Amino acid sequence: MFAALYAVGVVVLAPISFQVFQVRVADALLPLSILFGWPAILGLALGAFVANLFGALGPVDIVGGTLANLLAGYVAWRIALNRGRWWVLLAVGLQVLIVALIVGTYLSYLFAIPLQIGWLGVMLGSIVAIGFLGSLLLFALSAERIATILRTYGVAVYRWQTKKRKMND
Repeated sequence: MFAALYAVGVVVLAPISFQVFQVRVADALLPLSILFGWPAILGLALGAFVANLFGALGPVDIVGGTLANLLAGYVAWRIALNRGRWWVLLAVGLQVLIVALIVGTYLSYLFAIPLQIGWLGVMLGSIVAIGFLGSLLLFALSAERIATILRTYGVAVYRWQTKKRKMND
């Protein structure tokens, strides 16, 4: 599901997804790796792989974008795991930084522009997509809200209740 959402989001918005100054709106899904863990981390990495197949930037973008999403998702998940809101904000900030540094570096090479311009172009878009939109999405889909939704469909929510209990102990 994460891979499909990401890939479609990038491809549909291709004109703003494959430039030096880009706002990859699908990157708003990256902070969800904090909440969903490995399914989101791997799904968003796979989504970047598929999406970048449709871009004209070649193997460097395909591999680099995949690794950027994989690393950003994993680092954020590990930092925010069972911690408070400030750790989550730090984790999202690191996602912005990781994506900007990795993608900005190889885009500066691919477009033959100064490194700082590559970083700046991706950083600005990542702040909008990951930092702002992604944070809003993450906090809208907090564990308690998801547990409430699942409970209405009769799905057990023991995992979230256990985590919350451990954090309060």
